[in-house]
Amino acid sequence: MDRVAEIAQKRKIAQKRFTALGSKVYEGFLQMERATYSDGALSKKVKELIALGIGVQVNCESCMQWHIEQAASSGASLRELLEAVEVGIEMGGGPATVSARFALDVIGRLFPEVD
Repeated sequence: MDRVAEIAQKRKIAQKRFTALGSKVYEGFLQMERATYSDGALSKKVKELIALGIGVQVNCESCMQWHIEQAASSGASLRELLEAVEVGIEMGGGPATVSARFALDVIGRLFPEVD
């Protein structure tokens, strides 16, 4: 079984277990998920693309697999999926540029000519 199929299978097994155990927290999570991804001011497709970018940024393979499939089934094109992944890449690098500002401040104290 390949990695993507394995992730999907594990999700199904876990969902059955949580449901069989009567987990109120998990049921609440599923209700929140249904509400989150329903069409509103943003379409389900757009919300799934946002979630894909976040999944890339937090390195959640299961999230990426699920939201790619959900976005595609909601009409997302290959290009839209790629651009959502690219946004995730930028958001992963963006916080490092914020951290680098502090480093530049410290360097500027030691080397005033930098400022």
